[in-house]
Amino acid sequence: MIAGARLVVGGRRHLAAVAVPEDAEQVVLGPLAPALDTIQAYVEKGEPVVVLASGDPGFFGIVRALAERFSSQALDVRPGVSSVATAFARAGLTWDDAVVVSAHGRDPRTAVNVCRAHPKVAVLTGPGAGPAELGAALTHRATGRVLVVASALGSGQEQVERVTPAEAAARDWGTAVSVVLCLDESRALGAVRTVAGAAVGPVQWALDEREFEHRDSMITKFEVRALALARLGPHLGDLVWDVGSGSGSVAVECARLGAAVTAVEKTRDGVERIRANAEAHGVDVHTVHGSAPTVLSDLDDPDAVFVGGGGRELPAIVTACARRARRTVVVAMAALDRVPAVREALSAAGLAVDGVLLQSSRLAPLPGDVTRLAATNPVFLLWGVRTQDRTEVRTPVSPEGVAL
Repeated sequence: MIAGARLVVGGRRHLAAVAVPEDAEQVVLGPLAPALDTIQAYVEKGEPVVVLASGDPGFFGIVRALAERFSSQALDVRPGVSSVATAFARAGLTWDDAVVVSAHGRDPRTAVNVCRAHPKVAVLTGPGAGPAELGAALTHRATGRVLVVASALGSGQEQVERVTPAEAAARDWGTAVSVVLCLDESRALGAVRTVAGAAVGPVQWALDEREFEHRDSMITKFEVRALALARLGPHLGDLVWDVGSGSGSVAVECARLGAAVTAVEKTRDGVERIRANAEAHGVDVHTVHGSAPTVLSDLDDPDAVFVGGGGRELPAIVTACARRARRTVVVAMAALDRVPAVREALSAAGLAVDGVLLQSSRLAPLPGDVTRLAATNPVFLLWGVRTQDRTEVRTPVSPEGVAL
């Protein structure tokens, strides 16, 4: 392929590894735009161009940029083995059930949240989002994780090391890291799969209260939970706080929908109950024992927050949550007199506020094979949505496998 090329494009190490014809122009990849302009000039003249990339360039790679510019029909792609496939092979693991996330040129918080929520994750690394940064973010936020750091895959300098997040955070890994696997080894060999990738979402949500351990009916009822989940919108890559978590029913449901979750609870028995419910439903929920709003300052900024408790501190808790939430805050209250203060707290933080009073009656049997309606306690649900996007500006993504 290269022997007939008039233009060869690639990273320095790629160009150095092949015999580029003496009469062919070479372009060292840095910013993509100038390289694409040069490629277009050759394409318009009908002259052959070769773009070099390692691994599978169709997997978080340069195929996307080339196809968008020149169309898929203009490409002749010759893929190799991707860095993700190679890393899992070195670890001796299947990866049909792995979640793959790119942190190259992107905000690493999404990769961190996916690692917190799932037992088998591959992270494509980049400057500022390597093993040290991942390890530092996971050290106190995800228990039982091991990082497999794969560097210079496929070369004579290849290294694959297993470290704890704390060990990863303490080292300078240089620039040769290809991919980091984040594993919960107790769950690394999952069930046989027929659909690859992240687990399909749960069949049900807003589960019955009987699905959770709880104390004296101190649990968010399923009708309230259903609307709260709809307004929170938890999904893969999100971080959700459940403040005043109680039984952890909202926390567990958010985790079942793919989000990373931190549950804040002031009672020790409540913390144990949350952990038991999370284990029973097979999800990871990071628990924090302490009183809000004090303990919130030590937590990573959330995408969404559910506040289900707080007592007299509720306005202060909502204020603290609303200042930090990137997307939305949802508050459940049984007390009428707390509604104005909570609404003001959400508005003062710049959120657009809405809400409902939920009143429901459930079917209840009576003697004689008849049924009555049993009313549940009314609950106010207020929510605030951020109208200005707090997402950080992201750098254009460099192709996986292209040395910049």
